[in-house]
Amino acid sequence: MEKLMWSMALVNSFIFCNAMLELTGHHDIEGTWKSSITLSCVYVPSQEFVQQTVIWTLDRDQSPATIFRRDSSGDHIMLSRYRSRLSIPKYRPGDVSLEIEKLEIPDSGHYTCKVTWKAQNNSLLTRERTTTVKVVKVAVTKPIIRPGNLGFTVPKGARTSLTCSANGSPPIIYRWFKGEPGGNAVPVSNHAVLMFDSLQTSDTGKYYCEAENRASSQVIQQSDAVQLTVRDRTKPATTVSRSETKANTTATPVPGRDLITTALATGSDVRVPVRQEVTIGPRRTRLPLYLISLIVVLCVAVVIVVVTVVLCRRKTKEDNPYEVTYQNKRNDERRQTCSGVNGKCKEEKPTVKNYYMPEPMKENDYETISIKENIEYKILVNAMESEYEVGDVQ
Repeated sequence: MEKLMWSMALVNSFIFCNAMLELTGHHDIEGTWKSSITLSCVYVPSQEFVQQTVIWTLDRDQSPATIFRRDSSGDHIMLSRYRSRLSIPKYRPGDVSLEIEKLEIPDSGHYTCKVTWKAQNNSLLTRERTTTVKVVKVAVTKPIIRPGNLGFTVPKGARTSLTCSANGSPPIIYRWFKGEPGGNAVPVSNHAVLMFDSLQTSDTGKYYCEAENRASSQVIQQSDAVQLTVRDRTKPATTVSRSETKANTTATPVPGRDLITTALATGSDVRVPVRQEVTIGPRRTRLPLYLISLIVVLCVAVVIVVVTVVLCRRKTKEDNPYEVTYQNKRNDERRQTCSGVNGKCKEEKPTVKNYYMPEPMKENDYETISIKENIEYKILVNAMESEYEVGDVQ
């Protein structure tokens, strides 16, 4: 029974290790001539198995040959025509993929990845995986021109560039021309990037590029022409004579405002839009927004002050009803004492006697003072009585 359990454990362990050490990668892959390609060969490392050797072989025309070997002594490239073109990652456990640079047509064939591991019981385990590679030549595509950071309109004296980009089997040969395709173009460069260290106004014009590779088609592809404009910041805006702008002038009349016309300058490769303003009526100036806000705030403040003053005056009149009644009573008394001889009215002024004496008072003088007739007191009493009488009448 124990032997059976041990055998089952050994079988399960073997099956599990086989699953972990299974090689994965591509079955078929297509490479572009003169480019790079990576043939995948990956497995999951296990502590129970130690990698011993890695061998890559190429089978072309039924004649297999070892092209790469890795063992305890290091990496070895077995064929001279692959020298400096083959490599395998060194610091990625479980990754023994083969990278081939600068592909040639003879590199097409069946590549086999063979890995050998050593188990803890000194037994060896080997796995293989085959990938078919086909190297093809790809004709160059139509190139595209990309401007620098400043775009196609650049100030004078600035530094910029134009880049010609195309796809296809390398190497790709680029050529730059100033002008238009099919016209009297002038060659200016044989590089993919056309550099301008310090732009001048003479650099203004149209540019295009050509792309070519050594594919079997031998077709030269041309890009579309682009317009590069160099602005001279020291010169004023371009002016156009009336005779040149008559045919290409559009006007947009606005009632009560200025008439704005737009013209295109002709007679050169650069078409510059020109705006002309013709005054039709009186110009209207608009106040800034902050002035309008200030005026509105001042108007609101003035209204608040006026309302406050009116309310205060009304409240003052309501707080003094007795004074108004008293004055009305006095006016009635004066009208009653007027004589109608000459149509004149004489106002009676009350006479007030001064009872203050410079001599010092005697002991019995307090009683005398209290008995004396006080005219001011009588006037005050009469005024209060008349006030209450007027209030009753109302």
